[in-house]
Amino acid sequence: MKSCKTVLSLFAATLIAGFFLTGIAQASRTTPEVIDPELRVLVKQAALETDSFHDRFDGEVWLADMSQRLERRVPDPAFRIELLKNVHYEARRADLPPELVLAVIEVESNFSQYAISVAGARGLMQVMPFWLKEIGRPGDSLFRIQTNLRFGCTILKYYLQKEKGNLHAALKRYNGTRESKYSFKVDKAYKTRWYPQ
Repeated sequence: MKSCKTVLSLFAATLIAGFFLTGIAQASRTTPEVIDPELRVLVKQAALETDSFHDRFDGEVWLADMSQRLERRVPDPAFRIELLKNVHYEARRADLPPELVLAVIEVESNFSQYAISVAGARGLMQVMPFWLKEIGRPGDSLFRIQTNLRFGCTILKYYLQKEKGNLHAALKRYNGTRESKYSFKVDKAYKTRWYPQ
């Protein structure tokens, strides 16, 4: 186990060093008329907030492990590390497992920062654009990684709380569907590809 952590730590250090040397589906498909006022306040507060790794070694190991898992989907190492750092930060800020957020992103956008759904949802976590008007920030971009993750994580956490921790019910609300197919896809991705270390 110790040698595995050492290898992962070396791999992480190499990735991070390389990063610095190189120059460093839907968050609610409901209409604005039916937005829960409590959720509106939470998203607005989240938009106003400005490193989630408390231990450098743990951060290096997590980044190395997740970077290796994500490499096939996101080949650019600099973008991959930036994305993972932001996912970890925003997930922890919302008190969500970062690995769950990675599973949601895989199912929603397959890690495409500029994805747009048929319904108009945008970005990594497929957030609907009406949220920008709802919280008084129409100039923000849902294609910006931090903005998209902040809104998506805040909304997902809200639904988890409303569903008293029932992940399948919360995921169905997040996606705006009554079908279980979506929540099972996220659950499968979480358990088979993005499981916690």
